[in-house]
Amino acid sequence: MPYVPGKPVEELERELGIKDAIKIASNENPLGPSPLAEKAVKEAVSSLNRYPDGDAFYLKEKLARKFGISPETLIFGNGSNDVIDIAARTFMEPGDEAIFGEYAFIVYPIVTQAVGAKGVISPMPDYTHDLRDMYSRITEKTKIIFIANPNNPTGTMVKRAEFEWFLEKVPEDILVLMDEAYFEYVEDKDYPNSLEYQNSGKSILTVRTFSKIYGLAGLRLGYGIAHQDIISNMQRVRQPFNANSLCQVGAMAAIDDIEHIEKTKEVNSEGLTYVTEELKKLDIPYTPSFTNFVLIDLGDNPMPIYNSLLKEGVIVRPVLGYGLKTHLRVTIGLREENEKFIRGITKILGK
Repeated sequence: MPYVPGKPVEELERELGIKDAIKIASNENPLGPSPLAEKAVKEAVSSLNRYPDGDAFYLKEKLARKFGISPETLIFGNGSNDVIDIAARTFMEPGDEAIFGEYAFIVYPIVTQAVGAKGVISPMPDYTHDLRDMYSRITEKTKIIFIANPNNPTGTMVKRAEFEWFLEKVPEDILVLMDEAYFEYVEDKDYPNSLEYQNSGKSILTVRTFSKIYGLAGLRLGYGIAHQDIISNMQRVRQPFNANSLCQVGAMAAIDDIEHIEKTKEVNSEGLTYVTEELKKLDIPYTPSFTNFVLIDLGDNPMPIYNSLLKEGVIVRPVLGYGLKTHLRVTIGLREENEKFIRGITKILGK
């Protein structure tokens, strides 16, 4: 199954002849990119005739200092999807197996299938990864276990005790890929930051992105952190120049923009509280979220409501491809965007 991106605002406005549509479908930062990053990118445009730094040397050094790690433990990609794909192509081949949750990020089965490996699906009770079940599915063919924490599209989180139990049990030769694209949004102190377990003797690849809280989705930059032996093997598979020059300078500036990061967290926290409280008033079930989106359950085929929301100028995300047959995923936006969504769904439901 191919990855299907969200509908662009411009396409909706053109199709329906409407204006002022909003897109709260792709978990993007509603504040836009970091102003510091925007400035840095504009200044770098004049050097687009030059190839980018193939090793992302300065960005690597800066991230290494930020996390207190060695530069040799870092790898970059054209978005975190690219890093996940590199890991799959490095550590799996036909006949191997990968384990992932039934409602986990759709890229995991895509990259597994692409290398001819078999996907082993673990049920997700309460839409959360069940690490004990995932452990029970390990065989001699298992090469990678994919865990998104928090998980997209459900917004749920694996907690510290569960993760530590799992990590103690999992064999050292199996790569545990921790996809932490949304970790910056987590406020729960029980969140197990996988970087803290990198020296546990287990094979852990932490994957993160500049697309979400940093607001650089259009520049496409993700990164992975692991033991340098793991990274060294992945570097042999990585395409040259897979992190362009603009994303590198933009990311370096965005790291320093603490004000933008804190404002993003504040807007998201307030928006998530507002949206979930309004959903309660409307008696619309939702999955408690640790991210910048919320998964709502409409109890029936969600497409009629999705299409009605489009006519109200509101783009949300159907998740039928994930096996979630009655749900929609809604990104937390600016206050006015959140209010427009609530007004739209209230009108549609006649409440």
